Amino acid sequence: MFSESAPIFASLIPIDLKILVIEDERVLAESIVSHLGKEGFVVESVFSYNDAVEKVNLYEYDCVVVDINLPGGTGFDIVEMLKRIKASSGIIIVSARDALEDRIRSLEIGSDDYLTKPFHLSELNARVKAILRRRNFGGNNEISYERLRVNYNTRRVFVGETEITLSKKEYDLLLYFMSNVDIALTKASIAEHLWGDNIDSVDSFDILYSHIKNLRKKLTDGGSREVIHSIYGIGYKFGTN
Repeated sequence: MFSESAPIFASLIPIDLKILVIEDERVLAESIVSHLGKEGFVVESVFSYNDAVEKVNLYEYDCVVVDINLPGGTGFDIVEMLKRIKASSGIIIVSARDALEDRIRSLEIGSDDYLTKPFHLSELNARVKAILRRRNFGGNNEISYERLRVNYNTRRVFVGETEITLSKKEYDLLLYFMSNVDIALTKASIAEHLWGDNIDSVDSFDILYSHIKNLRKKLTDGGSREVIHSIYGIGYKFGTN
């Protein structure tokens, strides 16, 4: 376990990686998790209202996909809870019902989209990406800083016109940094973002140091100036020194 405490409610700007699927149909939930996971997202799933309440109060998600009918409560209740705690999550409601009143209510309480079952997983994926682009990148497909440029749709990274090949964790790390320019990030908050619930299985920051070292080298080798700065006793800052 990490000895450094990490804040449970992240006040940092989220990047488009963490998704929570709240769906009591386990086969469907597993299919969604598998499909979105192949797109590079970190996806978790729960199957009941009570488990969903616990998750959304412990972690911050960039998008929540929630069924209306759940054991112990409703998806509408989850959406209203997310709004009460001022979560920044994008919200997609899924339902076997195509009732107009449900669609109207879902929008009135603050969801971003409504998808009727059965649906193609590719359509859900497209809607998730559209919400995340609107929320995190102002609708753009790219995020940039100085000569660094990341294309969100293709997951390609460039320094000027030179493409940089990154591992999945290095890409996630870079996007997290670029979404938090000039913000001091603790080592624990970075690790919690990269590994999510699996953070408990990581007993030191050595693997994080390795990812940051490799990312720094690839960026500078590609022609970027040094943009990842160590902050003694805290962690790291991306941007101006």
